[in-house]
This record gives sequence, C-alpha cells and structure tokens, in this order.
Amino acid sequence: MPYLGDDSFLAALEAILFTAGEPLTVKRISDALDAHREAVQEGLETLREHLNEPSRGICLLRLGDAWQLCAKPDYAGQVRETLEIKRNVPLSGAAFEVLAIIAYHQPVTKSYCEQVRGVDCGGVVNTLCQRGLVEEKGRLELPGRPITYGTTPDFLRCFCLASLDDLPELETEESY
Repeated sequence: MPYLGDDSFLAALEAILFTAGEPLTVKRISDALDAHREAVQEGLETLREHLNEPSRGICLLRLGDAWQLCAKPDYAGQVRETLEIKRNVPLSGAAFEVLAIIAYHQPVTKSYCEQVRGVDCGGVVNTLCQRGLVEEKGRLELPGRPITYGTTPDFLRCFCLASLDDLPELETEESY
C-alpha cells in the first residue's frame, strides 16, 4: 500500500483523474490502486493543496464522494479560445428561478415549480434537462403519475458545490 509521502502515489492519482475526464469516486480510485480509501482520500486532499498554488492552471474539485480535475476558472477564456468552444447561452432569469426551486426542494414536479412561480415552467424545465443541470428522478404515486425532477452532478460542478448542503441558506421574510 502506498504512503502519503510517496510522490509516485500522488502522481498516480493525478494521472488517473486526468485520464478519466469525469468525476471518479474514492472507492473506484482505491480499487484501481489497491489502496485503502483513507489513503486515497488523504492523497486527494494533498493533491488538491498542491494544485491550489497560484502557479497551477488546474484544480481538483470535490463533488460529493467524487473528484475531478478541471481548468481553473481564471483560465476559462484561454481554454475556450484554444479549443474553439462556443460560449453557452447564459441561463435566463426564469431558468435560474426554476433551478433554485428544484435545487432547494427536490425532488419536485413541474407543477410545483409552476405553483411557486405562478407561470408555466414546462419549457424552462425542458431547457434545464437539455443542459444537463436537471434530470428526471422518478414519478409520484398520484393520478397521472407526474415526473419529479432533481439536480445532476453537472449542476454541482457548474456551481462549484461539493454537495447540495453547500447551497446558501435561503433568506426568510423576517430577514427583509
């Protein structure tokens, strides 16, 4: 089993995360390296500290129990230009409202979002699904069996959240 001072262990973690290109769980990494989960977890934390140095162009994001290497936001423009990535059309105010409703109250139905907002949300929910920020989570045992929606791991990644627990507290009417 590798120990945390072993540079080759940290290099192996970095190589695995770089090659994967998607979030990997600690279990999956520990199975691949035949290492204890605790050692992998500590190694990932150490690697994240190394990558947090200002001279580095990448960072290690924790997404729940999964980890992923990403370009630092400071270099998004250069990466986009180099790879000729077209900038996504920003979300509308309505989309942000629906996304917030779903994030804070999931799983919810489209009709719940419509009740909260007071307008039709079908198109907005479909757009959020197409962008991979929201997905179907199941159906309610009610007449018509309405679909419930919740956020995706891409939602967490886009908003730099490790989990839904990292969402900011909602303001109450008393705080106005």
